[in-house]
Amino acid sequence: MTHMTPPTAVYPLAPLPASALDGVRRRRITALMLDLMFVTVLSVGLWALLGLLSFGLLWFILPPLFPFVAFFYNGLTVSGWRMATPGMRAMDLEMRLVSGDRVPFLYAAVHAVLFYLCWSFPPIFLFSLLSADKRCLHDMLAGVIVLRRV
Repeated sequence: MTHMTPPTAVYPLAPLPASALDGVRRRRITALMLDLMFVTVLSVGLWALLGLLSFGLLWFILPPLFPFVAFFYNGLTVSGWRMATPGMRAMDLEMRLVSGDRVPFLYAAVHAVLFYLCWSFPPIFLFSLLSADKRCLHDMLAGVIVLRRV
C-alpha cells in the first residue's frame, strides 16, 4: 500500500484574515466603474490623437480601441509594483496569484479578457456569491484573488 500525502492548501496565504475579504465585492464594483471611466478616457484620447496625426484620415477606419486599451491597462497596472489598477488602488484593493505572488503581465491581461468575456453572460458574476473567498469565475480561471490591502 502506498503512502498518500494529504492535499496541500490552495492558498499558501490561508487562512486569510476576515479583513482581507471584508467588503471586497462592493469595492470591486466601485473600482470597476472607476477603471471603465479611465479606459474610456484613454481610448477616446488615443482615437483622437491617432486621428489628428493622420489628419482625420484614420478616424473612419480605426478599429475600436477600447479592447486593446483595456487589455494593456489591466495587464500593465496589475502586474506593476502596486498590484492594482488605479480604480482598485482607490478602493484599497490588490490582486495576487493564489500562491500569494505578484501577478505577471500575461495573467493580468488574460484576467481582463476573461472578465470582458463574462459580460456576454452576466449571471456568471453571481458565482462569487457562492465562493467563500469572494472570487468570480474569471478570477478562478486566471488563478488570481482580489484582496483588501493590508
